[in-house]
Order: sequence, then structure tokens, then C-alpha cells
Amino acid sequence: MELDIVYLYTALSLGLLGGFHCIGMCGPIAFSIGLDANSKFKFYSQNILYQLGRITTYSLLGGILGIVGKSFNIAGYQKYISIFAGILLILMVLLPGKTTEIGDNFKPVNKLMIKVKIFLGRFLQRKDNTSRYLTGILNGFLPCGAVYVALTSSIAAGGILQGMLFMAVFGLGTFPFMFITTLTGKFIGAKVRFKILKIFPYFIILIGILFILRGLGLGIHMLSPSDKALKLEPRSHTKSCCH
Repeated sequence: MELDIVYLYTALSLGLLGGFHCIGMCGPIAFSIGLDANSKFKFYSQNILYQLGRITTYSLLGGILGIVGKSFNIAGYQKYISIFAGILLILMVLLPGKTTEIGDNFKPVNKLMIKVKIFLGRFLQRKDNTSRYLTGILNGFLPCGAVYVALTSSIAAGGILQGMLFMAVFGLGTFPFMFITTLTGKFIGAKVRFKILKIFPYFIILIGILFILRGLGLGIHMLSPSDKALKLEPRSHTKSCCH
């Protein structure tokens, strides 16, 4: 089952806008990864490896949450998980503190974050390519509002591979801003970043509404296709294969 093109656009847009949020959260780590400035090739390649490490983690997490989406899809409740994801996204904007308290007060998560930070500190002191990639992988596990939003959205993708693809595209969306930040060692202008961050919550609400509409199946092409339209697609595909 392929990932709906609407979800791909959503993931990319979320990554591009979320990249400004990621700069604030992950920028300090990016500045301290100790890229090798003596060689331009190593400087660029290590930066890319660090970014790919983040995207790897995002993809794996998307696959894990995709299991939830797949189970609902098999049970025929995919539209309900889409509505649930949409409501949860809207609540993330309206109740930002409440939605993060669950994870913050969960002891196993806190213990895991402590271990991640310990390992992250060790790899930050090294300058080889493997350490740069592993630094990115560990960085991907650190708490981040934009990543939380993307992971919630990936549940509605409907499967393991779909969830992985959604998060991979999201990661690619964050790539340009994080790459430039690590490369230049500077944040993007505070005024520009502030304006983008003000738009970001409204964009999350828009995504939430989109997921709710898709779950309702109102018969609106692309935006909210009906259950019949979704069921007819694979059948027509099967007929074409038989001929």
C-alpha cells in the first residue's frame, strides 16, 4: 500500500516549517558536534552523516508507530485513527503543556532520555564519521515538539512502511535548515524564525483538521475521499493486472 500523496506533502511541509523549531531545540547540539574544519570534504560529509542519523531515528520511530496504524487499518478502523490523530494534533496546540506532561512524568521515558544524553555526550567528544552518524541517531530521540507532531501524524499513514516513509520525508524537510545551521554555526535571523514559529501552530491545526476530514470520508476528492472511493481503487487496479 502506497502512502497517499497528501500525506507526503504534509510530511514535507511539516518538516520545512518544523525545521525552524528544530534549530532552536537541536541547534546547540549541532554547534558542538566538532566537525573537522581541516578538510572541506570531511566538514560537509560529517554534517550530512549527522543529519542522516537524525532522519534514521525519525524513520524507525515512524515505523514503530506505523504498527499501531497498521493494526487499525487491518481491523477496518483506519478512519477512526485518522480522526483521533487529528484531534490529538489540535490538542497539542491548544494544550501544549498537558500533552508533554505525559511523557515527562513517565519514569521509563525519563530513564531512557538520561541514557541517551550520556551516550550523546560521549559521541560529541569524538570527531570520526561513525560518531557523527551516531550523534544524529541519538539526537533524534531527544524531546522535540515538531517531532512529536510528525510522529502523531505518522500513525494515520496506515502502516509500518508508510509510517517510516512519512517520517523520512519529514526528516528531509528539516534537513536544509539544520544543515545550514551546522555549517555556518549561526541561527537563522531571530525575527524570521519568530514569524515562522508563530505560523507553525496554525499549520498543525490545519493538519489536524485535514486528518479529521479524511477520517470522516465526506466524499470530497483528495481532501476527504469516501470509503467507497478508497475501496474501488485496489479493485480497478486488480482488473487492469488481470487483463
